[in-house]
Amino acid sequence: MDAIGHVNNIYYFEYFQIGRGHYMVTSSPNWDWTKNMFVIAHIECDYFKEIKLMAKNPRVAMRVAKIGSKSFDFEYLIISDGKDGEPIIHAKGMSTQVLIDLSIGKSIEIPEWLKNDFHTYEVALEK
Repeated sequence: MDAIGHVNNIYYFEYFQIGRGHYMVTSSPNWDWTKNMFVIAHIECDYFKEIKLMAKNPRVAMRVAKIGSKSFDFEYLIISDGKDGEPIIHAKGMSTQVLIDLSIGKSIEIPEWLKNDFHTYEVALEK
């Protein structure tokens, strides 16, 4: 909490980062983090409603929005539960990740296995 009693805007990017980490290890459990990694090429956030201390069940919802040849985009929602159980949207964000081969330190094509992992994971979430 900051001086005016809500979560400071910079922490929303940390929430996105925590969401990315969870998403990647859950969607692609065979990912070799010592071989391939991604770097953030772009990140943005639109703020709608502050998060206060008593927010109920705050969480990050996210999905892969786009897969390019060497990059992929995540979309994020930071939400909590309202009084009537309906979600309150606190912020919406997007980030672009570029896949890197750590052995050569350069960007590489998104492999089919990763595209398939993303697709399988998201289809399972929809059910």
